[in-house]
Amino acid sequence: MRNLFVVLAFALFATGLSAQQDTLKYRISLKDKAATIYSFKKPEAFLSKRAIERRKRQYLAIDSTDLPVCREYVDEICRQGVHFVVAGKWDNFVTVSCNDSNVIERIAKLPFVRSTEKVWTSPGPDKPFMSTKRDSLLNHLTICPDSIYGVATRQIEISNGDKLHKAGFRGDGMVIAVIDAGFHNVDRMPAMKNIHILGEKDFVNSDADLFAESTHGMGVLSCIGMNQPNMMTGTAPDASFWLLRSEDEYSENLVEQDYWAAAVEFADSVGADVINTSLGYYVFDDHTKNYKYCDLNGHHALMSREASKVADKGMVLVCSAGNAGMGPWKKITPPGDAENVLTVGAIDKKGVLAPFSSIGNTTDNRIKPDVVAVGLRADLMRSDGGQGRGNGTSFASPIMCGMVACLWEACPKLTAKELINLVRQSGDRAACPDNIYGYGIPDMWKAYQTYKSDLNK
Repeated sequence: MRNLFVVLAFALFATGLSAQQDTLKYRISLKDKAATIYSFKKPEAFLSKRAIERRKRQYLAIDSTDLPVCREYVDEICRQGVHFVVAGKWDNFVTVSCNDSNVIERIAKLPFVRSTEKVWTSPGPDKPFMSTKRDSLLNHLTICPDSIYGVATRQIEISNGDKLHKAGFRGDGMVIAVIDAGFHNVDRMPAMKNIHILGEKDFVNSDADLFAESTHGMGVLSCIGMNQPNMMTGTAPDASFWLLRSEDEYSENLVEQDYWAAAVEFADSVGADVINTSLGYYVFDDHTKNYKYCDLNGHHALMSREASKVADKGMVLVCSAGNAGMGPWKKITPPGDAENVLTVGAIDKKGVLAPFSSIGNTTDNRIKPDVVAVGLRADLMRSDGGQGRGNGTSFASPIMCGMVACLWEACPKLTAKELINLVRQSGDRAACPDNIYGYGIPDMWKAYQTYKSDLNK
């Protein structure tokens, strides 16, 4: 599948060392795909078999957004003296790097270019741009003989996800893409050896080692995929995973949304069913790019536009609501404002809202967050190979994501949008949702029983 995507995602446009050394990056939005060499009659040329089957199963049409960005356009842009970084077919853009902004003025005049926007400025040659060190491994694990979930028992029981597991639905056959900042030591931890990883890809820096980068994605993955009975079992221990890096922790710029868009489209192309992203943005190093409340409409941010298309491709996106509840912003962070996604707020193990959990609604008055899960003192793995706890909607999201994957395994006839609605309606506040808890704490067993009941009608 990796070789297939090399063609689909324009990986043959090498980012290379030259792109890494450039000091500017621009998003070039394109007007059309008129020069495409692809045809709807032959979708296997640009989509994997699994991605095509997912669309057929949910009666979803393959449309113009599925067609790759026109290679002819990308080649002409690069001939102007820039380097290819990533491309996004759903929103029809290509991101390039250079050292001279004047070249972008020439690109803006090309007949197929709609607009250009600077999305990254180098923080400086003396600033770090990749990690070269690893944390030492101690591999000390606490054994809890009373539960296969070990220390993580409560965070799945609060939503009755354990009942799905007992019924045999543990994520088998489901593919989950985790889009994050890095997966520190995942490849070296004995406790994580049972996680079925299909592959990984770094959209930020092809020269970096995403297993040496941030510990954040490692903790996120552990909440879903851990499979060590009596020590820690995640919410979808039998699922398979793609590990994708889109977050650049060394700066905060719009380009990270370009990386994220490319990662989401990669997840689609390799056949992911569910995507978890514990990332959100509203302030940037260039403060002129900061978002306003009026931007939380599901379409202003590139991430939100991309996220709003995920369910139309037959996948479910589960994302963190944000951790701004105690600060001046307070609101959800893109892509959490997107349509047809599950935006997850954080609660403690008693079901009380975590004070940092971001609140809604969107500017067009949609309920956000959608649901809540444990994100205060959530149990997870540490980068030293032992168990620990973490705070953040970053961990509420994957805890919910794994249960969503298991529910979909149990309810295979549902479309992505139907599954999202089923999860919402199983919440303990579904009768009266609000902008703090959303639809509340989902009851996954209740959702499954509802599905079975509806099948028998």
